[in-house]
Amino acid sequence: MSSSDSPVGLLLINLGTPDAPDVAAVRRYLAQFLSDRRVVDLPRVLWLPVLCGVVLNTRPARSAKLYQSIWNSDTGEGPLKTVTRLQAEKLGARIGSDRLIVDYALRYGSPSIEGRIEALMTRGCERIALLPLYPQYASSTTGSAADAAFDALRDRRKQPALRIGAPYYDDPAYIEALAANIRGALAALDFEPEVVIASFHGLPQAQIDRGDPYRDHCEATWRLLCEKLGMSQNLRLAFQSRFGRAQWMEPYTSDVVTELAGAGVKRIAVVAPGFAADCLETIEELGVEIRDLFLAKGGEKFARLPCLNDSEEGMALIETLAKRETAGWL
Repeated sequence: MSSSDSPVGLLLINLGTPDAPDVAAVRRYLAQFLSDRRVVDLPRVLWLPVLCGVVLNTRPARSAKLYQSIWNSDTGEGPLKTVTRLQAEKLGARIGSDRLIVDYALRYGSPSIEGRIEALMTRGCERIALLPLYPQYASSTTGSAADAAFDALRDRRKQPALRIGAPYYDDPAYIEALAANIRGALAALDFEPEVVIASFHGLPQAQIDRGDPYRDHCEATWRLLCEKLGMSQNLRLAFQSRFGRAQWMEPYTSDVVTELAGAGVKRIAVVAPGFAADCLETIEELGVEIRDLFLAKGGEKFARLPCLNDSEEGMALIETLAKRETAGWL
């Protein structure tokens, strides 16, 4: 079989989830995640003692309880893994090509990027396209996924041709999918929010200062979404998931919610445009912690809008991206 006749692999990639909602599994997951130099880029001599001596001895128990509250007991998976698996399955059904093998991997946890690349190669794929489901590029997400892929091939005598999908933060298909998803979710509410918060995952400000384009990408998505929805006055930009004592990107979602409640706003909704799948940071952090904060500060109505997930809008977007990244190979 020539390379032009061999199957093409397409690997959807998202961040990850523990293999189980217990302390041991969460500790393994956090150790892998927080030891990634692209995630925490402090000098190892300073960070590793803190990670091993403090973080991994205190954080896993709390995080395990949070994962237990959102765990899919029917499938034995975290929500992010369930959604990413369904996205891969549905994409394979939508495209329907005998020559395209669609699979998924998680950067942290299982199935691993290395393992799924190996599986695709075993099935004869000499060309593999990676589609990181991170609309906005960050070194700690897309960059780390690329590292894992290249590391997986580092010692192989025979390597496949490899493509890595571009960030799609300003892609019209992405903005249209977000807008349609948000309109539908808002229409289903039993109240009309006065303000909608677009909450993106934050990064340490030091990483932005060193040249990471992530904030620029988030702001571009937000501006385009404001225009598409006609909500330039009522769609607020914010950043969540701050970790540690360092300065992170502002404004913090918690601060925006507190400010709005203090200004007399009673009804808000929160959406997470940078997340391709609902996960701990959207379901628990936004849907519980931020909700409780808003209500405690005087708010009355709160809604967390779902991510694109494996919705029709979400799958149409992924199909568009997949066809673009495999163009010329099929």
